[in-house]
Amino acid sequence: MVSADTARTILGVLGNIISLCVFLSPVPTFVQIWKKKAVEQYSPVPYLATLVNCMMWALYGLPIVHPNSLLVLTINGAGTGIEIVYIIIFLIYTAERQKRLRVLIVLLIEATFITVLTVLVLTVSGSFKERSMIVGIMCIMFNIMMYASPLAVMVPNGIGTLFGLAQLILYALFYKSTKRQIAERKSKGEVDLSGVMVVDGEDSRKVGSAPQNGRP
Repeated sequence: MVSADTARTILGVLGNIISLCVFLSPVPTFVQIWKKKAVEQYSPVPYLATLVNCMMWALYGLPIVHPNSLLVLTINGAGTGIEIVYIIIFLIYTAERQKRLRVLIVLLIEATFITVLTVLVLTVSGSFKERSMIVGIMCIMFNIMMYASPLAVMVPNGIGTLFGLAQLILYALFYKSTKRQIAERKSKGEVDLSGVMVVDGEDSRKVGSAPQNGRP
């Protein structure tokens, strides 16, 4: 019979393999960016959120914070490295200077936050339990942020979709009435732009062939 520790280790290794596949899933996107030499419409927000999340969990897995968490430390250390590579590629092929500057500012804020948190946890908290609880709560918060980060891309697109749907609905509602009005105007022989008279001195000529009040 498999012991509880062995089962936990097996599940942990399987979890790390799945997590590594998740971290590597954007590779086709960045291969495309590398080939086109442009980031196009892609947003750096999900990768920045994943980076700070991985750094938080790597901090949690340190022996001085939460002992016996080697699997947590290794997978999140690998995730940190992978996300840094993604962000470097993003910075290289970002044409907009302002966008590149914003990414660098966010990176600086994240690095400063992790550094300050690490120093505070190691100096203020005196026990493993306190360190694990503080860092663990922060990890959960940043984990939620990571999974919510795609909303930064989805929300604007969702709003655009709603406006587009509203336009289609308005078009469907007023299409028949507009078509009927056009038909009524044609039946009355009203002048449109194609029937405008052009007058030049003593001569006059009619542009187009639309009827005027029923007269040819």
